[in-house]
Amino acid sequence: MIMTLLMQKRILILSGLCFMLMTAPVASFAMTMEMSLGIAEQVEQERQIIISMEGNAVNVAGAAGMTLEVVSITGRHVTSYKIDGSQQRIELSLPKGCYILKVGKVVRKVTLH
Repeated sequence: MIMTLLMQKRILILSGLCFMLMTAPVASFAMTMEMSLGIAEQVEQERQIIISMEGNAVNVAGAAGMTLEVVSITGRHVTSYKIDGSQQRIELSLPKGCYILKVGKVVRKVTLH
């Protein structure tokens, strides 16, 4: 009889802990959503950034004031260029190979021949 009472007590404690662990992520997710909704009006709308290649030249549109980052396929930073206007053409004088171009959140993998 005492053993069954101890087992029931352990089962109740374990189920309570499981319940608390299961509900914790839901509560923090709701809080995150509420906070992000609170600042949504202050966030600038995302720009439509276009990165395109013509030979060894890259054309960047919609990224005035941002920076074009060039990274090797191994992850090493190669160079960066400041984008001055709404459209800019940059001649890449880099060795042949694969590179990653990034402006803001826009990322493109390109191959130079």
